[in-house]
Amino acid sequence: MLIPLFQYLDQMDFPGVGVFQYISFRSAIAFILSMFIATSVGKRIIAYLQLKQVGETIRDLDLEGQMSKKGTPTMGGVIIMLAILVPVLMFTKLNNIYIILMLISTVLLGALGFADDYIKVFKKDKEGLKGKFKIIGQVGIGLIVGIVLYLSPHVVIRENVEIIKNDQIERVHISYDEVKSTKTTIPFFKNNNMDYAVPFESLGEYKQLAGWLFFILITIFIVTAVSNGANLTDGLDGLATGSSAIIGVVLLILAYVSSHVNYASYLNIMYIPGSEELVVFMAAFIGATIGFLWYNSYPAQVFMGDTGSLMLGGVIAVFSVIIRKELLVPIFCGIFFIESLSVVLQVSYFKHTKRMTGVGKRLFKMSPLHHHYQKPGDSSINALIQWPFQAIPESKIVIRFWIIGMILAVIAIATLKMR
Repeated sequence: MLIPLFQYLDQMDFPGVGVFQYISFRSAIAFILSMFIATSVGKRIIAYLQLKQVGETIRDLDLEGQMSKKGTPTMGGVIIMLAILVPVLMFTKLNNIYIILMLISTVLLGALGFADDYIKVFKKDKEGLKGKFKIIGQVGIGLIVGIVLYLSPHVVIRENVEIIKNDQIERVHISYDEVKSTKTTIPFFKNNNMDYAVPFESLGEYKQLAGWLFFILITIFIVTAVSNGANLTDGLDGLATGSSAIIGVVLLILAYVSSHVNYASYLNIMYIPGSEELVVFMAAFIGATIGFLWYNSYPAQVFMGDTGSLMLGGVIAVFSVIIRKELLVPIFCGIFFIESLSVVLQVSYFKHTKRMTGVGKRLFKMSPLHHHYQKPGDSSINALIQWPFQAIPESKIVIRFWIIGMILAVIAIATLKMR
């Protein structure tokens, strides 16, 4: 919104405004502003939520300190959304297709979560928005993202081409041709570009179209899976918020190197023209999550609700797809992945044991996984895994999960050279 003004002032030789052409400066300003909004405006929003008695409804799961959370303001995801949108609208080029797509995704996913929270809080329906409507919403947003990336002429890449001499890679050249492509980055392989169209070689001239359709399906799956993963992770004070901030740092680095020709050439990854604006977006994302963590850390003064968790997970997913790093999601979103997997395993194991013995048995003491560590081992709990036998304090669980998230983040960055 302000970029045209800064460009005009720069042409008029107005002193100092030239710094706004630099991505690093705009990213720093976006980060600071988003943190300021989350902490200062957030405080007023929390007070308003308390005044309107927009409190969390707590189910008694027999966890230590759980019932003390009852009545804590929820729907705090509105704070995160506001802290992301304002800096992005102010300091990015709003004609950039990737920024447009990220803004639309943020608003739609936030609205989907808001609808769920509204039903829970104001309609007093603990189930919230029906599961099928959530899935339909997530699939719809994933479909929109996939189709826009397919149809937009501005979504192009410049491929990394290896110059080989004597069976050794002498150097990597970034092609000058900007092309529509179904290629993405695949970790751990020397030839690190994978084309979604390859499995459809037999279709001849329709191969590329089939590749794009497959890409759209992958996009839908990732948006749905990651947003639900973040939603499941949001069960302890600061867990989903801190994990999202860590993931945001990874995505910022990946976006920066993908938008810089020299770094892309050095790391042997594709160059994505126009994706430099995403660095500013992700800086605002990180600032918003850290700022929200000021109030969401243990003991939480506000919960993000589905307004925040569905939005955070979905934004991470869409961003990953745009910069062609979606195959790295299971690594840097490892916490979300483990939490989701624990629920799937719990349900599957219970159904299997019930079918085999007539009595369902749990795999974990409770799922998602973070709740497993909150419960002490007890023979009265019909669970296969009883360790740890002593309940772990909530704050310690959160910090340990953050540490694991940091390790996974480092591994995700290292995959750029681990081939």
